[in-house]
Amino acid sequence: MIDITIDDKKISAKKDQTILQLAQENGIKIPHLCFHAALKPSGSCKLCGVEVASPSGKQVVMLSCIIKAKKNLIVKTNSALVKAKREEAFNKLLQMAPESSTIRNLAKQFDVSVTSPPNGCIRCRLCIRVCNEVIKAKALKMVKTENGNMVVPQAGRCIGCGTCANLCPTNIIKMVDEGSVRTVSIKEEVIEQLPLERCEGCGKMFATSDFQEFVKESIATHPDTKELHMLCPSCKKSMSNIVKTERERMKK
Repeated sequence: MIDITIDDKKISAKKDQTILQLAQENGIKIPHLCFHAALKPSGSCKLCGVEVASPSGKQVVMLSCIIKAKKNLIVKTNSALVKAKREEAFNKLLQMAPESSTIRNLAKQFDVSVTSPPNGCIRCRLCIRVCNEVIKAKALKMVKTENGNMVVPQAGRCIGCGTCANLCPTNIIKMVDEGSVRTVSIKEEVIEQLPLERCEGCGKMFATSDFQEFVKESIATHPDTKELHMLCPSCKKSMSNIVKTERERMKK
């Protein structure tokens, strides 16, 4: 048996046993993705680095899936040097697989700060501008975060009109009607969920009550305002065609 120290804990190792194997046997957690007991270690993911002394005495980070236990070896699995190399390794992996929940969850387990996943937003501000300048709901804003500028919702302001979703050039803003509820979201983040109203013509759920109220208030001061009917676009078009046909008939 070979006596070594891992994180100030004295441990006896078998001949040719790696530090990663020894750590697993003793309940010491070291992140890893590319290691499998049935295969020869490759050290591809670079996540399992630990701090040890080199032959010259300098403290260095080496891969625990490859380095074998040696007499009186002192190993640190969570030193500042290890944390720096670990963060670098995680972020390199995320450059290749930025949306990997496996990598991100593993990084979270080891309290490693990694870059945020891309959400497809190109920061064009079209959604913010149309909501502020045309709709005037002011439901979206750009905020500065540690990961750069991000479009975020302002709670309780969205009226569910869907204009932002229609204008978004990368289609990351979604508007989904399910049952009697409309959900507007930026990727996984919900902007708002609002109840839908039925069309008086066909009975189809088609617009939120908040949007209908917005339309009602918008046209209230118009001199030619008529009674507001709850009609979906298809029924409005059909009704318009009927009125047009009737007017043409009466002119004859």
